[in-house]
Amino acid sequence: MARKKVILTSKIQILLDESDPKKRRVHQHRLYQWHDLVFKASNIAITHQFLQENIKEILYLKEDTKVKLLDAKHNAEGILTTSRRNTTYQLLSKFFKGKVHSNIITNLNTSIVKAFFTDRQAYSKGEQSLRNYQKNMPIPFSGSLLKWLGMIGDWDFRFVLFRIPFRTFLGKDSGRKKKLIQQIMAGEIKIVQCAIKREKYGLFLFLSFEKPIDEIDLKQSVVAEASLSLEHPIVVKIGPHSCRIGNKEEFLYRRLAIQAARHRIEASCSYNNGGHGKKKKLQRLETFRQKEKNYVQSKLHLYSRQLIDFCVRHQAGTLILVNQTPKNAVAKDDLFLLRNWSYHGLIEKIRYKAELAGIHLIVE
Repeated sequence: MARKKVILTSKIQILLDESDPKKRRVHQHRLYQWHDLVFKASNIAITHQFLQENIKEILYLKEDTKVKLLDAKHNAEGILTTSRRNTTYQLLSKFFKGKVHSNIITNLNTSIVKAFFTDRQAYSKGEQSLRNYQKNMPIPFSGSLLKWLGMIGDWDFRFVLFRIPFRTFLGKDSGRKKKLIQQIMAGEIKIVQCAIKREKYGLFLFLSFEKPIDEIDLKQSVVAEASLSLEHPIVVKIGPHSCRIGNKEEFLYRRLAIQAARHRIEASCSYNNGGHGKKKKLQRLETFRQKEKNYVQSKLHLYSRQLIDFCVRHQAGTLILVNQTPKNAVAKDDLFLLRNWSYHGLIEKIRYKAELAGIHLIVE
């Protein structure tokens, strides 16, 4: 019996591996241009998908107008010259052929169509607005295009993508990313769709790969009941066993202390010396924003990991988040809870780790 697999993504910082300044500028310009084109292509594609989905709902057309979004080659009443998914690919190919690599167009169209069909029901009910893609969205491509060339020193690796030379910058890595890349080079791990994204602090490679789910001896009949709250981030109970993970003093008070420090800096920013631009003037303020973000993410990962480890230790195959839906509704009306609880991020991390462990998650 084949083992179940899950798609994981590792974020790795990368650098252009080119010493010639002229060639380096050419590669940088190409990446900037692709980022801009991918942003435009995404909005064009999802707009056309939305138009195709709703053309039959336009009430001011003639009553005898009947529309079927099918390929005319396979259905006489169809109005399309190709399949529904291929329409936007042909559109993007026409607009951007020669400006961006065809593999990027293919993967971008696949992602956009998949995202649209995921949200189409919410669109039809008016519960969600059409996605609006921003300029910082990543450049998608097939993982098979990555050509790994070898190691640089003891930690970093060289690779080529679209004839552009890159190198990794693992920094203070614990060895996990190094081991991952070595397994990919050895063919032990399969890469799927990947992406490159330009962020504020540099260029990053989002490396997506298939990972078999660990076979852990769990019992579906053993149920763990967990409750999320601000007083105690997680309280879990499995039969006679119970555990409190985190506390208010550890999570909330520390977060409020970081916020207070940021507010003090914000109040004093107007007295900073000018002459070096807004970015320089608000540099310390941005530092504390990032500190709060990093602190919260670190704690949420820790709490979710301790919860899943507790479930595995007691062989619980089912995890129930008790009364979570009413709590979410209350938090949306309370600005303090909405700002400081981070319940949504905690649930997503619990969901992700539960899937890796083979635990069935239920959110009440």
